[in-house]
Amino acid sequence: MTEPLHDEAHGGALGSRLNWLRAAVLGANDGIVSTAGLVVGVAGATDSRTALLTAGLAGLLAGSMSMAAGEYVSVSTQRDSEMAALAMERQELTEQPAAELVELTELLRERGLSREVAREAAEQLTARDALRAHARVELGIDPEALTNPWHAAWASFLAFTVGALLPLLAIVLPPAGLRLVVTVVSVLAALVVTGYTSARLGAAAPGRAVLRNVAGGALAMGVTYAAGALLGAVGV
Repeated sequence: MTEPLHDEAHGGALGSRLNWLRAAVLGANDGIVSTAGLVVGVAGATDSRTALLTAGLAGLLAGSMSMAAGEYVSVSTQRDSEMAALAMERQELTEQPAAELVELTELLRERGLSREVAREAAEQLTARDALRAHARVELGIDPEALTNPWHAAWASFLAFTVGALLPLLAIVLPPAGLRLVVTVVSVLAALVVTGYTSARLGAAAPGRAVLRNVAGGALAMGVTYAAGALLGAVGV
C-alpha cells in the first residue's frame, strides 16, 4: 500500500540530485561570465599580466564568497522554515493523532486512492513513521534529508570557482597578442557546454538555451571590453 510514497521518495531524491547538479552548472556559468567580463574589461585598458591576474583573482574570490554567503543564508532560511513546520506537525500528531490520521487519509485520496485503500495506507504509514509520512505527503519534506546550508555554501563556492578559473587562466597564460582571442573562444565554448547541460538537466530544448547563454556572455565581454578600452584611451 505504501509503494506510491516509496516511488515518490526515489523520484524526489533523483529530482533533488538533478536540482543540485543544475545549480552547480549554473554556478559555474556565473563564474565564467562574471570573471570573463571582468578580465576582458581590464584587458581593454591594459595588457599588464599582473593587473589582469589581480583583477581576475579579486573577481574570483569576491564572486565565490558572495555566492557561498548568499546560498548559506538562503538555505538556512529554508531549513529553519522546514524545521518549524516539522515541529508543528510533531505537536499536532501528539495532541490530535486521530485528526491527523483522517487528514493523511484525505491527502492520499486526493492522490487517486480509494477511501478504503487510502485509510489502510494511512494507518500503515502512521504505524511505521507518522511524522515522516505527514511530512512527505502533506509538506513535501523528508525529515531525514534536510538541506545542509554549509554543504550548499561550499557547493556554490566550488562551482563558481571552477567556472571563474577558465577565463582567469585563459587571460593570463597565453602571450599578450593571443590573450583576448584565447579568452573569448574558451569562454564561448564553455558557455555552449553549460547552456546545453543546464537545458538538458531542466528538460528544456538546448538550442535556445545555448544561444541565450552564448549571446549573454558575448554581450558582457563586449560591453566590458569597450568600457575598458575607453577608460584606457583617456588615461583613467
